[in-house]
Amino acid sequence: MQADNDNSLIEVGKTRPVLENITNKWSILILTVLCTKPSRFNEIRRRLDGITHKALADALKRLERNGLVHRQVLPTSPVSVEYTITPLAQSLQQPFVALANWALEFGPAIELAQAEYDRAHAGKLRTPA
Repeated sequence: MQADNDNSLIEVGKTRPVLENITNKWSILILTVLCTKPSRFNEIRRRLDGITHKALADALKRLERNGLVHRQVLPTSPVSVEYTITPLAQSLQQPFVALANWALEFGPAIELAQAEYDRAHAGKLRTPA
């Protein structure tokens, strides 16, 4: 870790609120989907297998509030809504792509570590935290 990174870690009070808004599971995945093209609600939901209607709606509202997603009502019948990323969110594209690539490359190593941990701790009594 470089010295510059050490200074940013000290500023937890400033960085934590920002990171909490952009690094939760659904926000990262939603922004990754929208980086490729503007999408409607149900299209995003289909691409994010496992997300509930409520979780997607809440996440999109949070992203819009934080200036990362733009919501546009389309003049169609019935009315539909399209979501796009903002220039601010586009600045996250490179780090998110790097993170996704890291997950693809090192996901198997994490799964192996989890399996080894679970084997080593199988049968041990767990005490409440």
